[in-house]
This record gives sequence, C-alpha cells and structure tokens, in this order.
Amino acid sequence: MGAQPTVTDVAGVAGVSRQTVSNVLNAPELVRPETRERVQAAIHSLGYRPHASARRLRTQKSSTIGIRLDPITQDGISGSILDRFLHALTEQADRQGLRVLLFTATGPEDEIEQFRRLSDAADVDAFVLTSTFHGDPRTEWLIENGRSFVTFGRPWGIDDMTDPEHLWVDVDGRAGVREATAHLLSRGGPRIGFIGWPSGSGTGDDRRAGWLEAMRAGSGLTEEELRLLDAAVEDVVPNGADAVRRLEQRAGRLDGVVCVSDSLALGALTATAGRIPVVGYDDTPVAEALGFSSVAQQLDEVAAGVLELLTGAHGGRVQRGDPVTDPRHRLVTPRLVVRDGPSLIGDRTL
Repeated sequence: MGAQPTVTDVAGVAGVSRQTVSNVLNAPELVRPETRERVQAAIHSLGYRPHASARRLRTQKSSTIGIRLDPITQDGISGSILDRFLHALTEQADRQGLRVLLFTATGPEDEIEQFRRLSDAADVDAFVLTSTFHGDPRTEWLIENGRSFVTFGRPWGIDDMTDPEHLWVDVDGRAGVREATAHLLSRGGPRIGFIGWPSGSGTGDDRRAGWLEAMRAGSGLTEEELRLLDAAVEDVVPNGADAVRRLEQRAGRLDGVVCVSDSLALGALTATAGRIPVVGYDDTPVAEALGFSSVAQQLDEVAAGVLELLTGAHGGRVQRGDPVTDPRHRLVTPRLVVRDGPSLIGDRTL
C-alpha cells in the first residue's frame, strides 16, 4: 500500500502553497473561488483525506487542545485580538473534530501547573500558547516534558526564527508597520512619528523596526530627527495622547503617527482631534467604529497555521534530529486597512 498523499502533495499538484491548502480545508472563505476549486480538484485526484492530518492528535485520549484564557486588559481594546483568535481556532478545530478547552492562570508558573494537571489527567493532548516572551519558561517546560504545543508568537530568543523544537505561528509585525508608515509617507509628509512600547518587548521592537525601515528608506530625515519622532509608553489609551503631545513638543510638526496598537492610536486621536492621520495596529472594532486606519493580523490564517502544525507531520512536537522536513514555523503577512479618518464609515483595503 503506497504512502497516503500529504498536504505538500496537494499543494504541488494545485500549484499553490501549503498554507493555501490548509486555508481551503479549514477556512475556505479566505481563498479565491478559482484557487479553491483548483485545490479541491487536486484533493479529489490524489484521494487526499482532508481530516487525515488530524490523526496524530485523534489517536491520543481526548482530541482536545488546551489554551489559556488571558485576563481582560485594562482598556479592553487590544484584548479583543486574542478573543478573535480563540473564536477562529475553536471554529476551525471543530471542523476537524477537535475540541478546545479554555483554562485560566495567574501567570507563567501557574500556567505550567495547569499544563501538568491537564496532562496528568489526560484531559488535553496538546497546548496552544499566546503572549510569548524572551526566556518563556512555559515553552521550556513543554519541551522538557515532551508535550505537544504550538505558540501564537515567536519565542523571541536566540535563533527565534529557526528553533527546531519550538513550533510557532506569528504575524509579521515589521512588515505591517513598514507598510503603514510607507502609506503615510506617500500622503506627502516625511515627519511620521511612532508610538511604541518600551524596549524589550519582542513584538513591540519588531514593529518599531518596521517604522524605522520605512522612514530610513523614504523620509530623508537624519537619525537624530528620527530619534525625536520615536516615543515609547505602556499600552493604555491615555499614554497615546501624552506621547503625541511629547512628540510635537520635541520634534515640532508631525505629518502623521503610526502606533503599535489601537489603544495607543485611540489616545493619539484624542490629542490630535483628527489634525493628522493616525494608524493603529490590530484593526480592532474600535478602529472600525471610529474610522481610523489599522493593521489587521489575519487571525483566520494564524489559527489555520496553528492547527496545521498541531495535527500535521510534526504533531505539535519536534525531537532533535527529527527527519521530518516540513516547515516548523509560519509567518503570516498582515493587511493594512486604510480608512479616511474618524468621520468616515467604511474602509478600503490595500
């Protein structure tokens, strides 16, 4: 009996990427009809079974994925991103006959205790982690104890892009902020400020790097001028307003502002009263309701990538020297949603 066809085989016959095949199986609304039909034809011709990739998780005891339910954030804006991710993950897992179990934890060490308890009781076969950070003890424990897991977010450590034992899916924040900054530069003004988080946040530093790349390439400003246009604050709405005022005091005129989150963008908007364009990040319901531009994270694609890594060739677990050559990481390209300003309802997408 020959080997069963794989997602890679389907992708090769259809002339598309593995991610596109995964999207057809788990989130078909993301794929253009003509592409979807081509992939479905390849699936039929090869005899590929769409749910066969979940076999590794199904053959364990519970067919259940555990994920921590994060606490509500202070302003309740940025936290909506994880809510939307959970919804997408649960919906797509259900299509594959898998369940999602939510649990709470007070911090990383408490979350590790939850890992131990749920694993010992055979309640969960694999875990999905969010809010990763440099030196994250949760991933170390899961690797040491041979547990299956995937993180939404890079490990943000040494070799974070290629760590062979850490399967992850992330959004390319650098690319998203670079596109947002280039968009504001194209509107005619070179003095585009950036409001980010304090240095040390892997995600925040990555997004700041996108702003710097676009400014160095297209603003014509000196490094000193760029430094004066860069502010770092904690992620709450009032800090966005304070940061914009500080930028205007020390740098003079601003032609626009790019923010690391929609929370800070909302604060910046209250301080500028629509005088200059502001772009946020996450494309939360607040950005849509108020009509300001923002970078959307494509959470359906993130969820599809997480499930593919959990249920595919790796089964959510990689050992040193593993001969399986399937990609172990997914980097999803975000989408800039451009709106004309707080007075406009509706949007257009670049």
